[in-house]
Amino acid sequence: MVVERSDPAADPRLAARLLEVQHAAYGVEARLIGDDRIPALHEDLPALVGAGLDWLVARDGGTVLGALGMRATGGEVDVDRLVVDPAHARRGTGRALVAAVLAGAGGRRVIVSTGRDNTPARRLYAQAGFRETGEREVLPGLWVVDAEWVAGAAR
Repeated sequence: MVVERSDPAADPRLAARLLEVQHAAYGVEARLIGDDRIPALHEDLPALVGAGLDWLVARDGGTVLGALGMRATGGEVDVDRLVVDPAHARRGTGRALVAAVLAGAGGRRVIVSTGRDNTPARRLYAQAGFRETGEREVLPGLWVVDAEWVAGAAR
C-alpha cells in the first residue's frame, strides 16, 4: 500500500472513485450510528471536488483503498473525512492514512470528529493517540465526538 497526496480536482477519474468510496464508507457509518444524515453521504461530485480539501489517497497498485481529506492552517490540521472502501476494510488502510497525516502535521495539533456511535472509528483514533475532547449534537439527534492529537503530548 502506498499513501500519497492527490488532487481529485486535477483527476476526474480519481474524483469519481473517491466519491464512490466516500458514499460506501459513510453508508457503513450510517448503519453503525443508525442515522443517514451524514452530509458527506449525500455529497455529489462537484461538492467533493470543490470542498477545498487536501487529500491523501491510499492505493494498492491502481486500486484506491481509501482516502483522507483535510484542511491545514497555521496551527492545526482538521481531518474533515476519512473513508475506506468497505471491500478493503480492516486491513490497515485507515491506520496508514491517519499515520500519514500525523507524520505530516509538522508539530501542529490534529483534530477530527466522528459519529458518537462509530466505535471502530473512535477506536482507530484512540489507538493513534487522539484524546476525545467532547461531544456535540450537529443535527437534532445526530451526535459526534471531537478528538485531538497534539505532537509530544502525553497519552
